[in-house]
Amino acid sequence: MLIGIFDSGRGGYFIAERLQEILPEHDFIVADDSANVPYGTRTREEILQLTDRAIQPLLAQCPIIVIACNTITTAIIHILRERYPNVVFVGLEPMIKPASLLTQSGHIAVLATPSTLNSARYQELKQTHAAHLIVDEPVTAHWPRTIENDEMESLDLRDVISSRDDGADVIVLGCTHYLALIPRLKTILNDVTILEPSEAIARRVRQVLAQPDSSSDQYD
Repeated sequence: MLIGIFDSGRGGYFIAERLQEILPEHDFIVADDSANVPYGTRTREEILQLTDRAIQPLLAQCPIIVIACNTITTAIIHILRERYPNVVFVGLEPMIKPASLLTQSGHIAVLATPSTLNSARYQELKQTHAAHLIVDEPVTAHWPRTIENDEMESLDLRDVISSRDDGADVIVLGCTHYLALIPRLKTILNDVTILEPSEAIARRVRQVLAQPDSSSDQYD
């Protein structure tokens, strides 16, 4: 099956590479909107307009489209599902529940865009699964553009390191662009668990193929 993947920029390609390894029986095609990165600082109306325009090539080819962007998922995936009922949209959301189950210190850090952190869905996840935890949310608004420009080595990770030093033992990557930072994060934070969504997305795709009417984006 040909499965579409959309992200505002390079994050979709990071996810596609991992999904191709995990689900080799399927083919993946990626669309992006790198001219308008980042989405994480835009209004919901802008996100909808830009996303709707950018996914048109995928709609014509793919029965399943992975929205490889926490910002788009939390802001507008429900609108996409209503607008295009013949396509299954698989979204992703910050892995707060898994982080809450993994942490031994009761302290986690979430790296995400302002739009994701301010979304009702993120606040719901945090209240449901992390109300008893310390949750650090370092400012990363400029990270997607920096990564898009292939300048990720210039990013200052001191706030993330500070979270670890203060006790955070799980880091949630709440933006697929941030997968580019995994090698660097593992080098400087080798005692911290880093959660990224590739395996969870693959499980959701398998579930959708088995149960096409399933539309939840909750990742366990």
